[in-house]
Amino acid sequence: MMKKNHVVLFLLLIASLPIFAGIPVTDKVISFGNGNELVINAKTGLFSIKNNGEIILSNAKSAYMLNNRTYESKDYKVRKISQVTVNDNFGKGMRYTLTSTGAGLPEMQQHFISYTGKPYLVSQLIIRGKKLKSNYLAPLIVNDATVKDSKSTKTLFVPFDNDTFIRYDAPELSSKETTSSGVGAIYDGENRNGWVLGALNHTVWKSAVRSAGSANHISKLELWAGHSDVNITRDSTAHGSLTGNEIASPKMYIGYFKDWRDGMEEFAKACKVADGQHIKKWHKATPIGWNSWGVIQEKLTYDKAVSVANYFDREIPNFRNEDNTAFIDLDSFWDNMVSGGLRGDFSKLKEFVAYCKARNLEPGVYWAPFTDWGFKGGKNRKAEGSDYTFDEMWIKTAKGYHDLDGGRALDPTHPGTKARIDYVISKLKDCGFKMIKIDFLGHAAAESIQFYNPAVTTGMQAYKVGMEDLTYALDNTMLIYAAISPNIATGRYAHIRRIACDAWGSIENTAYTLNSVTYGWWQKHLYDYVDADHLVFRKESSGANRARLISGLVTGPVILGDDFSVEADWQKQVNEWLQNGNLKEVIKSGKVFTPVEGNVGNGASRFFVRKGSKYTYIAVFNYDKKGEDITIKVEKLGLNPNQKYKATELLSNDTIHFEHVFSKKFNSESAYIYRIDTE
Repeated sequence: MMKKNHVVLFLLLIASLPIFAGIPVTDKVISFGNGNELVINAKTGLFSIKNNGEIILSNAKSAYMLNNRTYESKDYKVRKISQVTVNDNFGKGMRYTLTSTGAGLPEMQQHFISYTGKPYLVSQLIIRGKKLKSNYLAPLIVNDATVKDSKSTKTLFVPFDNDTFIRYDAPELSSKETTSSGVGAIYDGENRNGWVLGALNHTVWKSAVRSAGSANHISKLELWAGHSDVNITRDSTAHGSLTGNEIASPKMYIGYFKDWRDGMEEFAKACKVADGQHIKKWHKATPIGWNSWGVIQEKLTYDKAVSVANYFDREIPNFRNEDNTAFIDLDSFWDNMVSGGLRGDFSKLKEFVAYCKARNLEPGVYWAPFTDWGFKGGKNRKAEGSDYTFDEMWIKTAKGYHDLDGGRALDPTHPGTKARIDYVISKLKDCGFKMIKIDFLGHAAAESIQFYNPAVTTGMQAYKVGMEDLTYALDNTMLIYAAISPNIATGRYAHIRRIACDAWGSIENTAYTLNSVTYGWWQKHLYDYVDADHLVFRKESSGANRARLISGLVTGPVILGDDFSVEADWQKQVNEWLQNGNLKEVIKSGKVFTPVEGNVGNGASRFFVRKGSKYTYIAVFNYDKKGEDITIKVEKLGLNPNQKYKATELLSNDTIHFEHVFSKKFNSESAYIYRIDTE
């Protein structure tokens, strides 16, 4: 009888204990975002993530490299979890730290920060010890994650830059690894839910996201700092190592979202907070205008340049922004107007500047500050602005030098590079230019076996030095337009960034540019504007010209590129479009449209949407030369399926009425842009 009573008492005690839904008492549970939980196992050092109670990432670890050996969470035996409140640029939150120690190993700290009201988690890996050296830190490595209810799982490839006509891509998740630069997303191509992960800091490390899997199961997911790949980052040398008693990864962004597009926009906003801004924000009107590289290119002369200014003044006087001006930008080969090279006579450029300003146009110029285009002419050529020779300034790599796009990279940390920047920028400022297009900036981010400044050991550290020197020299006197450049890291230094590589006028050029808008539109939170490059209309069909113009409107600023010193038949129609009052309203905000389709591989979405305070705008494209009927449910456009709508096409003023679905019939390559009203 006594034995039976003891059993009953034991069962009652067990029943009275709290239930933890299967989570061991050694686990720390941290809420973040909307219905997400981070679960840290203090015994194993591994962590998992739940979404609405369902495990979607299981037993992730952290790792780092030291002395050519990789160490990870399992190598440690002693762990503790601590927490502290934080209040920084991201807001208020709680930082949880898993500290791991082991004999003969540096202390490993895994930080996890949950900010109040933020839909993501911030993670960071730090190692502490004596005289450490590493070029690889991975805050997250996991072999078991999922995209909930996904029937068509995409994994996003984001390029490091916009050079060599590279494309974004969103292939199907498969056993073939995808390595995405800076940020990655793994999501359902139809219902849009999924992961967004990336690095928030870009002044020390190049980072990446590697993924593989099948169906909706992610069998490999790695978020790490220390990325170097000749096909992505352009580096022929391993990522530089950091040294010291403490080495920290970038702060990393981890989030699971109902719509991956929201996750990408939140990521860009967080990058802006983390990296900060090194120049003053652009507070003037959306830039519009013209750039000489579209058609004139190396044939640029003073006479052609002023002819373009005349065209703007006389033929398209109503193609102006809210400041009632436009930029006339001289691209490469403006030195055709300078006798004696960069050390020569700039008086003709001053004449051009004065000519533009007399017509209320803003003069622009171009320069590539980190490239030596004449490197084949010998080593002992003296660089402008100092007594240094160019060969002293070249970036040194494991294979010799960093040559790309026909130019040899200059070491941004070398005093000769800085002196040359100060010299040339001073000349251009003295001319009175109000805009500068800076190009081939990725050359300044190349990894090197040894920079001139021994305190600089990574490409991104060198990039920071060079870009800060450049922007200090400019001193907020010009609109800064970045052409070929790192996608994310340039956000601190430029007002506008060209979102893709060079593009001209064909429907293929339009599709190529909009590939970058489809998967890179979120850069609107890194820059004041993103740009579709010069819009060229000569030689193309009316439909292709429509599409190219609308691609500019969808991206933001509208920069023309034709040789307007030559009269042509197509100009009459384009002039009417450019001076259409409806377009001015779209250009006014200058904000890029949001893609509707994210499941188009390395292609481009056919639909783009921008919601304003007054109107919703929809752009629809047909990239095929043959006709096509394009239809989409209004829910995909962010519209109410129970509402009737009227759509006014901005270039023609034609109207259509629709509900439930939006349809457009194309006879050939073309595009249309609509202002949407409710009925």
